[in-house]
Order: sequence, then C-alpha cells, then structure tokens
Amino acid sequence: MATNPVFNESAFRRAQESASVGQQMTLQGTINKTFFLLLLCVVGAFLTWGSAQAAALITPCAIGALVVGLIISFKPQTAPFLAPVYAFAEGLLLGTISSAFNQQMPGIVMQAVSVTLLVFFTMLVLYRTGIIKPTRGLLIGILSATIGISLFYVISLVLMLFGVNVSYFTSAAPWAIAVNVLICAVAAFNFIFDFHFIDQMTSTYSAPKYMEWYAGFGLLVTLIWLYIEILRLLGRTRNN
Repeated sequence: MATNPVFNESAFRRAQESASVGQQMTLQGTINKTFFLLLLCVVGAFLTWGSAQAAALITPCAIGALVVGLIISFKPQTAPFLAPVYAFAEGLLLGTISSAFNQQMPGIVMQAVSVTLLVFFTMLVLYRTGIIKPTRGLLIGILSATIGISLFYVISLVLMLFGVNVSYFTSAAPWAIAVNVLICAVAAFNFIFDFHFIDQMTSTYSAPKYMEWYAGFGLLVTLIWLYIEILRLLGRTRNN
C-alpha cells in the first residue's frame, strides 16, 4: 500500500514475473536514478529560464509530461527511456514558472529549491534512522489526505477551464497559507512512504533493474509537487 499512485504493488509483481536473471532493483540504485532525473529536470529549467518565448511551451510541455507520465505508470518497462523525457519536459515547464516567480520576487526560486532539497534529505534521514516509522495508521492518514488533495486539484482545474476563479491559487490570506502548509506537509510525508514502499519491494520482490527508473520517476513526481507548493507558499508569505 503506497500513497504515491505511481508506486502500486502490482507493477512490481508483474515486473518480477517477467524479469530475467540479472541485476535487481535496489533502494540506493533508485535514489541514484532519482538524482539523475532531477539533474535532467534542472537542465530543462535552465533552457527556459528567463526566455520570453518560453511561455508558449507551458501548455505543450504540461500535456507532453502528463502523457509520458501516464505511459510510464501503465508500462513501467518504458521508464528507462521515458522517465528522462518526462524529467526534461517538466524541467522546461518548471523553468518558465520559476522564472515568472523570480521576476516578481527575486531570490524566491533558490529559496524554494533549497527548502525542497532540505525536506527530501531530512525525510530520507528520518526514514533510514527509523525516527519516523511508516505505520499503517499514518499511511492511511497520508493516503486519504493525498487523495483529497488530488481531487481538489482536478476539480479546481475543471472549474478554471470554465472560467471560475479558485481563490486558493491566487489568495495570500491566512487560510490559504494554512492550506498551503498542510499540502506541503502531506507532500513531505509522501517521501517516507515512497522510501518504505521501494524498500519493501526490493526486499520482497526480485524486481528487475529498470524498475529503479520507474521508482525514480515516482520520487521525482513527489519532488516536483513539493517544490511547486513550497514556491507558492514562499510567494504568499512575501505578499503578506
């Protein structure tokens, strides 16, 4: 059971059944792949940073990343080839968004990146040392919160497509900041269960090496989610 929708046990089970003899997936290997995907994401962001023409890439990059992400989710064996494509496309998108934030609030992007990486490493240490244990009760709570937030995003997107203003995305009111902090906390705790699930799968199932790319893709999804919410949170606090 995992909070990240990318990490479903059936995918690892199918991979094990179709795996040939060879190297197997490991937690460390997954973390290494995650850092590589993150590097590609940063390279993509640099290419669109400060570019006046980059705004035109927002829609195609968002759609492309979504399509590629769905393909990887349903076909994990494509992850070694498509996860880098997804990371680069997300980088192009994030570079445009981040540049727009930084023009209005100089320095905010470096702060958001620093906080995101700090949260990631903190959660990794808390998991590896056993300070935070992924108990079933905590898992259910974070899972419920993650599903609720996902539904909120989807409903908000639909409403915005019909011209309805969703105040959460533009408001700097205390209630919006509080909700933003809660979403950041949920995203952060997803790392605990991402690490736990990967650890579980590497010890229970003999998943092939390509599943490291699949799991790295899942971790990158959480990283990007957390970064965007932290960027939004910092922007709100500056406006107050």
